[in-house]
Amino acid sequence: MKARVTVTLKSGVLDPQGKAIEGALKSLGVEGVNSVRQGKVFDIELDAADEAAARAALEKACEKLLANTVIENYKIDLV
Repeated sequence: MKARVTVTLKSGVLDPQGKAIEGALKSLGVEGVNSVRQGKVFDIELDAADEAAARAALEKACEKLLANTVIENYKIDLV
């Protein structure tokens, strides 16, 4: 089974890398950029009996390693 896990900073958490990207885009002449927030994407292939088992394994991976749940949210999409 394939999954995509997207990890983003929670709203209200400062994002200095996003601000740097925003500034770089503006200096490159990209117009209309008001805000940038960066995140991480993980494409994962796993063996699981069903979607519920896959989701449970991915939740565990997110809680223990992939996301810092104090400052980050994560979203699991099974493909």
